[in-house]
Amino acid sequence: MRTPSRTRAFVALAFVPLLTLAACNSKPTVIQAQDDSDDMKTAVANAAPVELPPSIVATKTFRCKDNSVITLDFYSDGKSVGVHPKPNTRATVAKADAAGQPMTTADGAYTVSGTATAASVDVTMPGKDKQACDGE
Repeated sequence: MRTPSRTRAFVALAFVPLLTLAACNSKPTVIQAQDDSDDMKTAVANAAPVELPPSIVATKTFRCKDNSVITLDFYSDGKSVGVHPKPNTRATVAKADAAGQPMTTADGAYTVSGTATAASVDVTMPGKDKQACDGE
């Protein structure tokens, strides 16, 4: 007696999942507690300490002798200041080599002498001479 073709197809399809399982990788997964292959380990250990950028201690607005207004962001390192020549503009940072010295921008456009606690500062702006500016 012959088996119907449907039965043969069913028997053949029953072995397909077994074939797919036989193709799986039977090697166990190895989990290591510590990976010693870090090639940056010595470079990080010998790196210089990281210095965080200074934070803003005070933001003050000053009116200068020529009646212009300037806003200054004084930073926590005591030797840098952010200069805003107009309201809502990005600050141009002026720096000094040491605290208490005049702070100058990289292009020399602005020079600021003063501290966050001072009532007035001396400012040199592009195209203008040094002038005193009083806090508002």
